Amino acid sequence: MVVYINIESVYPPCPHYTDRKTKTLSVIVVGAGVAGLSASCVLKSRGAKVVVLESRNRIGGRIHTEYVDDFPIDMGASWVHGASQKNPMAPVIAHSDLCLHQTSIDNSVLYEHDLRSYVLFDTDGNRIAREMVVEVGKKFEVILQEAKKLRHVYKNDTSLFKAFSRVLEKREDLRLDGPAQQVLEWYICRMEGWFAADASKISLLSYDQEENVEGGHALVANGYNRVISTLAQGVDVRLNHRAARVLHSSNSVKVVTEDGRSFTADAAVITVPLGVLKAKLIKFEPNLPDWKEEAISGIGFGNENKIVLFYESMCWPDVDFLGIAAPTAYECSYFLSLHKATGHPVLVYMPAGSLADDIERLSDDAAMEFALTKLRIIVPHIGKPIRCMVSRWGSDPNSLGCYSYDGVGKSHALYMQMHMPVNNLFFAGEATSIKFPGTVHGAFATGLMAAEECWRRFEASHCDLEMFQPVMAEEPPNRQKKDPFIMSKM
Repeated sequence: MVVYINIESVYPPCPHYTDRKTKTLSVIVVGAGVAGLSASCVLKSRGAKVVVLESRNRIGGRIHTEYVDDFPIDMGASWVHGASQKNPMAPVIAHSDLCLHQTSIDNSVLYEHDLRSYVLFDTDGNRIAREMVVEVGKKFEVILQEAKKLRHVYKNDTSLFKAFSRVLEKREDLRLDGPAQQVLEWYICRMEGWFAADASKISLLSYDQEENVEGGHALVANGYNRVISTLAQGVDVRLNHRAARVLHSSNSVKVVTEDGRSFTADAAVITVPLGVLKAKLIKFEPNLPDWKEEAISGIGFGNENKIVLFYESMCWPDVDFLGIAAPTAYECSYFLSLHKATGHPVLVYMPAGSLADDIERLSDDAAMEFALTKLRIIVPHIGKPIRCMVSRWGSDPNSLGCYSYDGVGKSHALYMQMHMPVNNLFFAGEATSIKFPGTVHGAFATGLMAAEECWRRFEASHCDLEMFQPVMAEEPPNRQKKDPFIMSKM
């Protein structure tokens, strides 16, 4: 099923401020992902002077579409979660002409999928009966509900893994064995994929605090980079500008890049991934306050990767996803087939959590062979692909992970702390969204919020804008000045 969302305009008309003087607010946006670009669009629409500093040689951040013979492959974000006009990104999706392939009509226990288009196998390659998969799914939902009842038992929180174990100790009727137990592990494996973390690391207390947007889940069939291209039109983006230091006070910000270039403005919007902040790859001067550091260290940041296998023709069941149930969630497997959505014979193996971390330690060839050992359980005589691509989000210095999750013993309110400004530093990105963490639309919405907060802060505190300064770029000694890199629609 292909769904198109049509909305007339991306942004509502912005108010006209007649009391503005000729000087304008200047803002540095650090990061050209969806949060940074959405913040830039709002600030530009308000008349601010904006420059975006991006460490990579491309825009998009964790949205990254590769092209193989004109066929788009999303190596990062792939789904629209909430395929309806209730999605905060609906106007941008419409303007980007995204083609969406529905994989779930509601917020199923399998998250991105329901059980309409799948096949599940055991480790011997035997197809598991649909009736068993459905029955185990019902039991898994009961286990989840029973686990929630244990929240008052654990004063200091516990992991989903421990909660599930306790439920099964108490409820003999929910215990499974043999193939059914392995199917249960596969459901847990899919849940871990949603959070990009092992169940042993996910908070029982907070894991379900995010809000689901109605409309189910839809796979982007023609490349998520279309959204990025839409947002980047007319935005001044400086590629290969890795922020190393951020010097901030109550009325100015100076960002110094790794190679010594510096930019000064009235304010900054920080949109780098949580993994970069955790690793302290950017030095803030003065240091960020303790409450902000608490949020950075407390929010979990998970990992999920893709091993993309290209074939000349399809020789597997023509369904959206194929799975392998195993004795542990770590041993279970999940393949996304792109054939129904795109017509191309491509499989995407998607390990998450500690398995994703372990696979990142392998070479590309070894990672491909690992995926093939799993695939050959389903299709025993399948050969090597004609091409293979491997993502490595956990070791990429520009991300150091994929997306956030609620860790054991940590409050969901940390997301709000993560979003709150420090002086004239404003923060955006999926890890700053208390409503929609871990999602593209969450990152997008926080970019809009941070931009509005930045504008209103200066609107309220500066009646006379003559103190505002344009973004000034200072080149290090002996460096030849270059014109700004202006992004346009790809």
